[in-house]
Amino acid sequence: MWYTVFMYIFIDESGTNKEAYHSVFALAYITVQDYQHIAEKIQSLERELGIDEFHWSSTIWSVKERFMRDIFKENFSAKLAILSNPIHPERELLASLRHMIIERDISAIFLDGKKPKWYERKLKAVLNEKGIAIGKLKTVNSAQYPGIRLADLVAGLARSYADRKHIVRIEPYYRLLEKKISVIIQPSYSR
Repeated sequence: MWYTVFMYIFIDESGTNKEAYHSVFALAYITVQDYQHIAEKIQSLERELGIDEFHWSSTIWSVKERFMRDIFKENFSAKLAILSNPIHPERELLASLRHMIIERDISAIFLDGKKPKWYERKLKAVLNEKGIAIGKLKTVNSAQYPGIRLADLVAGLARSYADRKHIVRIEPYYRLLEKKISVIIQPSYSR
């Protein structure tokens, strides 16, 4: 039996509004066969845990632990760009995407949060220069797509680990996440 495989990329960032420590852009790559399963798994976990939707910064630690234990058993991969603050988020995201998106068979890219039109145009220009059809970029909110909530988890956990915040609690889960990470970049280009 033949399956058409679609690749969806979900992008979220963490800490881009901070003046210190780190910012993280997380790209969670998920195929459509896996995406339906992961989306259902995320929604099921949210119901079991009694939360409307998972969000790293507003979820208590015991819920984060349970969520991470279960979701890291699923099939997905992530790419991270870890940057030191303060940063210019739009410029850094554009630069990071130039290095991180190398696949050609991308079906759609979902970016968390509503962005200004000029920003979307710049992102589409980056995709266009990489040979990716510019109609594939969608800005969405986390309630719409469980994949964005997964990217939020990855970004929040990676930023907490990079900042060494609550490292004793964070490290075991970051070790689970490391198995999913295919690329970590820490750009050294000038700002």
